[in-house]
Amino acid sequence: MKLFAVGMLAANLAFAAPMQAEVPQLLAAVEKSGCEFNRNGSWHDAKKARAHLQSKYDYLVKKNLATTTEDFIERGATKSSTSGQKYLIKCAGAAVVPSAAWLTDELKKLRKP
Repeated sequence: MKLFAVGMLAANLAFAAPMQAEVPQLLAAVEKSGCEFNRNGSWHDAKKARAHLQSKYDYLVKKNLATTTEDFIERGATKSSTSGQKYLIKCAGAAVVPSAAWLTDELKKLRKP
């Protein structure tokens, strides 16, 4: 039984390793983007967006609710856990998009060889 638990822990760490590298890069991309972030009907600058998403990431990790970057996007960076309203991102010269779409596009860019 102990061997099974060790194997499961190793598997969880293997999944978490890419997330632990990718999420900080995504958060940095948010901050550097200069885009605005809509949360619960209010627009916030990129620095505040990053801070908010960082706190949501920290919570998910602490509660073991995310093991992949996609988990983080889906469970922490898509909508408000308070109101249920979708997060939006507005960048200069571009249409407003759901944060999940913007972050997923950024993740694809990070993963390109």
